[in-house]
Amino acid sequence: MAMLPARKPDRPSDGAPHGMRPAVARRHHGGRSFDEHGWVVEEAPLFIDIVGAGSYTLMRTAAQGAEEACAYTVADGVLAEAGVPDSLALAAGFLLSEGIVADFGEVQSMALCADTPEHLRVELFDPSRAPRGGRLVASACGLCGESTGQHPAAGLPQVGRALHLVLADLPRLMTEMERRQPIFRATGGSHSAGLFDASAHLVAVAEDLGRHNALDKVIGEAVLTGRLRPGCGVLLSGRVSLELVAKAARAGVELISAISAPTSLAIDTAERCGISLCGFVRQGRATVYTHSERLVG
Repeated sequence: MAMLPARKPDRPSDGAPHGMRPAVARRHHGGRSFDEHGWVVEEAPLFIDIVGAGSYTLMRTAAQGAEEACAYTVADGVLAEAGVPDSLALAAGFLLSEGIVADFGEVQSMALCADTPEHLRVELFDPSRAPRGGRLVASACGLCGESTGQHPAAGLPQVGRALHLVLADLPRLMTEMERRQPIFRATGGSHSAGLFDASAHLVAVAEDLGRHNALDKVIGEAVLTGRLRPGCGVLLSGRVSLELVAKAARAGVELISAISAPTSLAIDTAERCGISLCGFVRQGRATVYTHSERLVG
């Protein structure tokens, strides 16, 4: 078998491999073999302790950048649009999209522990109103560990009717989101999500090894920067399943645009919640499964 020289990895464009770590693997192709130096997504836990209400462990892409001192309190109000730490964005989106809080105004503070920055402490104004519990949320599924016996789509709200788009905006927004995926370009192992406003402007993009985490990050970033407003929609890099539609509904998102297919429960839940659900949004096409009245052209 022919031996080829080792291939060096493409370094991310900003020069810093945030959320990734180097790896060496043996590639076999066409009767030849060589050592390939590349990058893989770095998986790490985020432990969220909600005082008086329970604890959750989220398996996510390792935080990007130094987050040792990141914190949010209600006195901070709206954070700057640039530089919302991954851990705060993920936690804020998770609290809202999982129904732990009905409105982010219920959150008094969030802060990473100085000694153990993978632990995040959340204080609510009234923890008695939050569902009590805790679970491990694995990277593959946002519903893992549910044990309430209640259907996961039960009690979801109806979303608003503020969004109206030209159909051609969806492939354009998807292309714009794809340009902002450095982890995927380097590793091929991440999902991405984007959030756009009623003017079809992309206001947040995030990557993560979990589809639901990426969605939570853009929801959380928009919450913390005051940009989660009526008429928002989301972009997803993969298929759409029920838990993603449920998260979007709790956040008031009116449209979901995905590069791949939806599941049957995703379609049923989007129809019931009033969400426009679009799949196969790529190469200038889109398939609209529910509530097509928001889209023209």
